[in-house]
Amino acid sequence: MMQYRKQGLRYAGVKSMNIYEEVKDAGSIGIGGHIRPDGDCIGASMGLYLYLKKVCPQARVRVMLEEPPAVFSCISGLDEIQTDFASDVEKFDVFIALDTVKERMGEGEKYFCAAGKKINIDHHVSNTGCGDVNYIMPEASSTSELVYEVIGDKSLLDEEIAKALYIGIVHDTGVFRYSNTSPKTLRAAAELISYGFDFSRLIDETFYEKTYVQNQILGRALLESIIFMDGKCVVSMVDKKTMGFYRADSHDLDGIVNQLRLTKGVECAIFMYQTDVLKYKVSLRSNGKVDVAKVAMFFGGGGHVRAAGADMQGTFHDIVNNLSAQIDAQLKTEKKA
Repeated sequence: MMQYRKQGLRYAGVKSMNIYEEVKDAGSIGIGGHIRPDGDCIGASMGLYLYLKKVCPQARVRVMLEEPPAVFSCISGLDEIQTDFASDVEKFDVFIALDTVKERMGEGEKYFCAAGKKINIDHHVSNTGCGDVNYIMPEASSTSELVYEVIGDKSLLDEEIAKALYIGIVHDTGVFRYSNTSPKTLRAAAELISYGFDFSRLIDETFYEKTYVQNQILGRALLESIIFMDGKCVVSMVDKKTMGFYRADSHDLDGIVNQLRLTKGVECAIFMYQTDVLKYKVSLRSNGKVDVAKVAMFFGGGGHVRAAGADMQGTFHDIVNNLSAQIDAQLKTEKKA
């Protein structure tokens, strides 16, 4: 298994991956990401798709993802994503898993596992690599930044590729506000906006702008939030009944946990929504003193130091109590240090 990994800020004896060199002989290339794809997953997938279509004209290139949110319709080629997964598994010469481990690919996992060559590109610290070739860089802001990095010949970029990758970077950095934003990230973003698209409008339309329903459910979640642990933690939950009342889906809940994190004095924010009876999708955000990736990994999830998540079972109160024990342990250790 080939590993491209960094030690600190330096590569461990290898150069950056060149994605063209890894796929140039393939007749068929598949690209997939995690379930409920977000801005980074979609931006990275579509940016890489548009690039490989250009540099590998001999290959059949396909993106296989769950239905993306309509807010990303500004990305070129989005209507070419295959969102239905056939029962007969198609075998690709190469399959590239972006922004995820194979276990979170949903129906796409079977295509990844059946491929002749498996490539995994990700920036999640919890990912140990699930491919024959792994490019896992936890220091990177986003998988979209990594896709920009592995495109060896930048002269082959164009406005549509640049737009997709820029959107991905914007979404995983919170418009360059999160601590995962580095000078390298900003240099990449500067190069991407040089292609002339209206980056300000893209940020408004894909990141800040919300529908009336999204604003309503955000208000409801904030109104019903609970602050605890001496003001160090805040939690809110939306159940299936509430989602049904607003006719909302999971995409309408994007951004709620980040707004909770901005509560003054809070070190860790928890947001969860119900997916089934006693089943919840949990999102965690930290302001620095809590490594939420460790918390999430304890419960079978994963993510980053300041942004992570997990699927959990139990009552709302049981889940909060279980999470609280892990969060409190870290806060006590940090206080002693």
